[in-house]
Amino acid sequence: MPYNTINDLPENVRNNLPEHAQEIFKEAFNNAWDEYKQPKDRRDDASREVTSFKVAWAAVEQTYHKDNSGNWVKR
Repeated sequence: MPYNTINDLPENVRNNLPEHAQEIFKEAFNNAWDEYKQPKDRRDDASREVTSFKVAWAAVEQTYHKDNSGNWVKR
């Protein structure tokens, strides 16, 4: 279930992340979707989707963090 555009991302991602962070999320998710196709490549018997979401959020957190108001801002 890779995402073609940021408009295809889940609502909670689109509504919370700045546009650049959404791009990071999309690219990381799609790469993880391809990389972790085989169950043996994933940890803890996690689904392909769960693993891809974890990778995508970790990628976003490399560049963005939540400020004191709960908004995602660039590091």
